[in-house]
Order: sequence, then structure tokens, then C-alpha cells
Amino acid sequence: MLVFHYAIDFPALFLMISDCLWCYDSLDPKCGPSHWKEITSGCGGQNQSPINIDRRKVRRDRSLDEILFEGYDQAPPGRWRLLNNGDEVKMTLDGASAAEQINITRGGLRDTYRALQFHFHWGDLKRNGSEHYIDGIQYPMELHIVHMNIKCKTINEAKQHPNGFAVLSFLFKVADTDNTNYNTVVASLRNITRAGEYVDMASTFSLSNLLPSLASLSKYYRYKGSLTTPNCDEAVTWTVFEEQIPISRSQLNMFVDTTYFKSSAGTPQKMVNNFRPLQLLHGRTVYASRDATISGGSSLVASVFLPLLLSCLVGQFSGSS
Repeated sequence: MLVFHYAIDFPALFLMISDCLWCYDSLDPKCGPSHWKEITSGCGGQNQSPINIDRRKVRRDRSLDEILFEGYDQAPPGRWRLLNNGDEVKMTLDGASAAEQINITRGGLRDTYRALQFHFHWGDLKRNGSEHYIDGIQYPMELHIVHMNIKCKTINEAKQHPNGFAVLSFLFKVADTDNTNYNTVVASLRNITRAGEYVDMASTFSLSNLLPSLASLSKYYRYKGSLTTPNCDEAVTWTVFEEQIPISRSQLNMFVDTTYFKSSAGTPQKMVNNFRPLQLLHGRTVYASRDATISGGSSLVASVFLPLLLSCLVGQFSGSS
């Protein structure tokens, strides 16, 4: 599957990643998430991500129907490139012609969005590491598939547009057996242990293989937020899916044990807990798709018991008049 193995010069890589010095607390708390807003003001905005999705407080939006996944069921003609960029493990399409064939639309999205890359966030051997929570629960790992609005010509242009990006978020759960659809990605981690290393894959695979079944993808939550790394641009329409992706503990541990952060000096440190802490909602509304689960006693009272109570009262008044 793997045909090339490269290493990018670290200073050049760093310039590609960001124009500011930032990191996660697990590398150095002095440049961790609590300091990002000091590094770049965007990270102190009012519409930041990730968030906790409280299903007692979400609002049902029946216009949020099934998302149309175009090209997700086909292996693209270009190569997938798996990269350790010093902060995360990221897969990018090598070639614009290949990327143009993988799009999402519908599902409440007003525009068409083209796939750019996908990447992962995880914890460590003892701690879960998803960025988004559901009902206060953090999950072992999270997959982000990043799409750019086709109306935007460049990534920088998309960052300036309130609907510049659509990111699909998938949470993972630990299973008893390996998820064979992830064998290629997991096996490749050994070739990208250090920042700047990447591998090109001779045979690509369809994105749908990495995801839950298509039938479950009508259940999701939607909100307006930001990128979860500096400059934390508030240009993202987030879709967090309810159905989780199974992965074995041994596969999950490969992410934890194999890759290392970027390091300008000293001993390289393992890439663990590369997730941003939860951000405040600041009055934003989280919407549930028409098929998504809404939980909580208050919703049940409002939708079932309150109409019954009113019906009884009306009948009582009618009988006494």
C-alpha cells in the first residue's frame, strides 16, 4: 500500500502549520490552549469549538435531512497522503482533481463543500480524547473530515467567510475487535512517527469505509463554530454525528504510542491529548436533525404531558359552564 516515505524539514513544516507558536498542554502548558487567545485573538471569540452537546437543550430542526455524500463511496484517482504535522495525524488528497470528486451537500447546508482532508484527535492510555462531548461524555477519539465551500477559491478566503468550511465530526467507541477498515491508516502510523514525516499510498480507499453505516448518518447535531486550532477562525458549520465508529483498544493505542509532537529542542514527546478543551456556547443554539436523539425530562413534559394537562383542563371548564 505504501509507496513513498518522506520527511519534511521541521522549520519549513512549522511555517506551513501556523504563523504563531502554539501547542497542547501535553507538550508544554506555556503554549497550550489556555494561552491561544494571547497568541491569536481569534481564539478568544464568542463562537468557538469544540462544545458539549447537551441533548436536553438542543432544538429539533426537521429541515436537517440526510446529507448527500458525493464520491464518498469511490476511491479517488489521486493518492492519499498521511502526514504527521507535529500536532495531529492528517490525511490529505494529493491532487485537486481527485478532491473535486468528493463533496457534501443538502442536510441543511446551503452550499456544496469539497473535501480537503481528515484528521484525528485522541487522548492517552488512561484518558479519552475527543474534542466534542455529548451529554458531558468525552469519547476515546474523534475524526474530523474538513470540507471547503466551493465558492471559496483558497483556504485563506474560506477562513474569512462565515460559511467557509463544513466539518463532519465522528466520535469513536472502543470495540472488542479491530476495525479492519482502519488497518491501512493504523499500520501507516509506524512510518510517520516524527513531525514532518508522511507516506503516500499507492491504493486509495473510499471515505465511506471509515464511517458508520449510511443508514445511521441521518442522526446528527449542527451548530456554528470555529476551527479547533489557531487561528480558531469562526468559519465552520459543524456536524457532529450520533453514531460512533468502533475501534479496538490496540488500534487506538497505536495512535497514542507511535506518533510524536513537533519539538524544537530536547527529547521528542509522544503525541497524546491533542484536543482543545470545551468552549462556552455564548447563547448559540445547537440543532438536532430530524432523526437525531433528543433526551431530557423537560422535552418529554413539554411534548406529551403538557398537552394532556391542557386537554383535561379544557374538558373540566367545558363541563362546568
